[in-house]
Amino acid sequence: MMAFVEKKLPADAPVIDKALNWVDSRFPLTKLWNDQWGQYYAPKNFNFWYIFGSLALLTLVIQIVTGIFLVMHYKPDANLAFSSVEYIMREVPWGWLVRYMHSTGASAFFIIIYLHMAKALMYGGYRKPRELVWLFGFTIFLCLMAEAFFGYLLPWGQMSYWGAQVIVNLFGAIPLIGPDLSLWIRGDYVVSDATLNRFFSFHVIAIPLVLLGLVVAHLIALHEVGSNNPDGIEIKENLDANGHPVDGVPSHPYYTFHDIFGVTIFLVLFTAVVFFAPEMGGYFLEANNFIPADSLKTPLHIAPTWYFTPFYSILRATTSEFLYVVQAAIIGYVCLVYLKSKLPALVKNAIAAIGLVMIVGMMPFGLDAKFWGVVLFGSSVMILAGMPWLDHSLVKSIRYRPDWHKTVFIVFAIAFVTLGYLGVEPPSPIRERISQVCAVIYFSFFLLMPWWSGMGTFKPVPKRVTFTPH
Repeated sequence: MMAFVEKKLPADAPVIDKALNWVDSRFPLTKLWNDQWGQYYAPKNFNFWYIFGSLALLTLVIQIVTGIFLVMHYKPDANLAFSSVEYIMREVPWGWLVRYMHSTGASAFFIIIYLHMAKALMYGGYRKPRELVWLFGFTIFLCLMAEAFFGYLLPWGQMSYWGAQVIVNLFGAIPLIGPDLSLWIRGDYVVSDATLNRFFSFHVIAIPLVLLGLVVAHLIALHEVGSNNPDGIEIKENLDANGHPVDGVPSHPYYTFHDIFGVTIFLVLFTAVVFFAPEMGGYFLEANNFIPADSLKTPLHIAPTWYFTPFYSILRATTSEFLYVVQAAIIGYVCLVYLKSKLPALVKNAIAAIGLVMIVGMMPFGLDAKFWGVVLFGSSVMILAGMPWLDHSLVKSIRYRPDWHKTVFIVFAIAFVTLGYLGVEPPSPIRERISQVCAVIYFSFFLLMPWWSGMGTFKPVPKRVTFTPH
């Protein structure tokens, strides 16, 4: 058992130093600061793509703080929820500002997360040894989707009500357990007061606790293996006499001020939206959500919030005709796995068996297109978790990949954004066809990655990071 030791300071030492010494002797505050930021060496060639991690943490704080103030006046009751939101907006001092900060913060959070994930895709931030960092980040993404979905019902407006009705009903497409699962999620046969109360509980208590734990785990895992960089070089492999990376700099003060600059730009844009365009043309706050929920009046066009729409478009694009395309794609993919993959025979056979089951299930006598739409919807999200094992590129960073790889990334990004846009638009035959094409591109990017990511002539990766002082 270690003896208690308190560092002796001069009698004329500043009060702040004495207070900090008193805390450090009882709690490793300074050690935590140094390990996680102050003396944590990060690559010196970070660019602007590396500010989104800090911005995500800032946005999480904004959401928690504004959420606490909203809960003080919100009533999780089907008869009072909408009027309580109106009360916050009209009667509570600065309530309109807090509500708009929270609603804008939700969209800002997903913009930042999508850009953060795009950075990882470009620079290989999911590659060895950062697989666990990526998986923690992916789980955070899932929690954010659940948190946003549960919170979307709380204003109890028309779009909130009917959006929740549509999404929950999707679970009813699951064979055998679907109807009971939908009933269990709703807590009633329709979206009602019971649904509102359980969604409120998950949004305010359960998911935020899980989210905070995952964020801590994500940061600890990141700082254990070290940060990636635009060159994809492991700076820990080249240390100086003091054991510090020669291509690294302490996060404080260098990246403290780097991130403060990014935070300043973000807050300017964030406040501009909050004060001048909080609804963002109906993308952040829909007009129908300013109308009280009415179970007898269905909106003409029901769509989830924009940050769900890339995946929702894939769901909506899955028609009975599109299933023939999916069947053909499965047959082609299984043949490709058998002919070109180096996977063990057992794994190949398992993939073939799964493909056969899916093909049979898509036959006219099998499961309907609605079920397969839900399957593709879920798969389009879950496939992101497999990135560390799908990418077989010889290098991490896009800087040293063949130039045509960049074209592949650009086409994927265009398809993803197009899916997002089409998801908020009313359905039409031409939009349906475009969504189907983009859905094929989306899945092809990931499922064919084990082959295309290793093709082409790669550029030599330098031994040291490339860095220009600025």
